[in-house]
Amino acid sequence: QVQLVESGGGLVQAGGSLRLSCAASGSIFSIDTMAWYRQTPGKQRELVASFPFTYGGVTRYADSVKGRFTISKDNAVNTIYLQMNSLRPEDTAVYICETVGRMKNADHPDFISWGQGTQVTVSS
Repeated sequence: QVQLVESGGGLVQAGGSLRLSCAASGSIFSIDTMAWYRQTPGKQRELVASFPFTYGGVTRYADSVKGRFTISKDNAVNTIYLQMNSLRPEDTAVYICETVGRMKNADHPDFISWGQGTQVTVSS
């Protein structure tokens, strides 16, 4: 089992900042990537940013957040952060953490785990 604990969502005025965190724990052998997605009612889940844990991987951002959001990793633990600056009302969504990796079980099977999500609301 892999558990993800997210925190940092809330209500902020347009132009403000929030910092989200996502901590992965459980039977993890290795992590390939950790990422943040967001979802609003009636829309498809959208990739916001992803961070590679493997050598040579590339950090990715949605075009809509480039220059405003920064994803980073805590080297000591399986935790990522999403620093969100210059927030806009259109950033309002449930932000959901995703982790992809391999479990400690024999043969190290792949896993994809999702968090419960944290609400971010940006008022105009």
